[in-house]
Amino acid sequence: MTVTAWLAVAIFLCSYALIATEKIHRVAAALGGAGLMLVVHATDAGAAFFSKDTGIDWNVIFLLLGMMVIVGVLKQTGVFEYLAIWAAKRARGEPFRLMVLLVLITASASAVLDNVTTVLLIAPVTFLVCERLALSAAPYLIAEAMASNIGGTATLIGDPPNIIIASRGGLTFNDFLIHLAPMIIVLMGVFVGLCRFLFRRYFVYDPERAAEIMSLNEREAIRDRRLLWQSLAVLTLVMVAFVLHPVLHYEPSVVAILGAGVLVAATKVTTGEAIEEVEWPTLVFFAGLFVMVGALVNTGVIGQIAEAAVGATEGRLGLATMGLLWVSTGLSAIVDNIPYVATMSPIVSELVQAGGGNQTAQVLWWSLAFGADLGGNATAVGAAANVVVVGIAARNGTPISFWQFTRYGLVVTLVTVALVAPYLWLRYLM
Repeated sequence: MTVTAWLAVAIFLCSYALIATEKIHRVAAALGGAGLMLVVHATDAGAAFFSKDTGIDWNVIFLLLGMMVIVGVLKQTGVFEYLAIWAAKRARGEPFRLMVLLVLITASASAVLDNVTTVLLIAPVTFLVCERLALSAAPYLIAEAMASNIGGTATLIGDPPNIIIASRGGLTFNDFLIHLAPMIIVLMGVFVGLCRFLFRRYFVYDPERAAEIMSLNEREAIRDRRLLWQSLAVLTLVMVAFVLHPVLHYEPSVVAILGAGVLVAATKVTTGEAIEEVEWPTLVFFAGLFVMVGALVNTGVIGQIAEAAVGATEGRLGLATMGLLWVSTGLSAIVDNIPYVATMSPIVSELVQAGGGNQTAQVLWWSLAFGADLGGNATAVGAAANVVVVGIAARNGTPISFWQFTRYGLVVTLVTVALVAPYLWLRYLM
């Protein structure tokens, strides 16, 4: 590697260490790292701000911005209080049953929406219901972030890396359903069991609080029915446009911004009220992180690591599949999985073609998808949904530290990927 590449690695590792140890605020660490990448010429203004492969992913930034505005307007209607009371009543106030209900809703929604949108919608409900039952919201938010990453793996549109894989591999929506969704159903069952074990000390049942919840009428929580129907109409149109992306060809970011604009313009909500719930520190953190990871891509660091890993297994499909699965898991835990998949997909495409391009060789695509998507659960910065949840938690006075998230995430990642390995081997390589 060049001197610039080594400098880029050093800057990234130092910034990541600061984020992990929380010696300084994660936004400052990300922005400082991004600035140093520009200073040492590991990247430049063109690559950092305008490149699709090595720059800030503005589609992610504006998707988050648009959905945060929509969620902020929805919050004023009282609908989240309604859903919080409804969920608590269905769980009869029992903490573990509540977590099961919330993670299953999150995983199911993440299969048809992107996982970031899902956690943006479910987080306000979580805070409210936990407040009602005197529960700590942190374990519920952590579980929801992980459930969104697992559920999003099941479909082409559930997680951004899957869209990249589908485009490069010529794969369809149904391909993902057939090859990934069955295993995701199994993993969700396992994940629910892990939640019972990992978060057991937080499941403190309060009979008095539960009785109070059961006596509430959730309909009384709705404060503005007109605004609620207007917001739900816009949100429904946004969701439909997300699902119809292959037909309409509008990026999710465009749909989200249009939806937010229409909602603010068509209602009595002021601009100040609309942007009040926007997580600006989270958006800035993403920008800095994108620049740092883009610099690693730009200097060839990620490409060299990926090629070395694949080269070590050349000609042996079974070893290549397992190697790709675990390498993708490891790298996606420490760098954003979107640029990683963008870097790896051309290499995987060549390997698939070298293997004849048949159904057996396509196991490499599924290995990449499982590793990149599930590996994101390992750390607080491994997936976009994780970063958003941590940001929302901090804003609401329930900070989740890097290690608080990661000590649970590592267990979930190791267990889920360990189960995926025999699935891939038995279904495609035997």
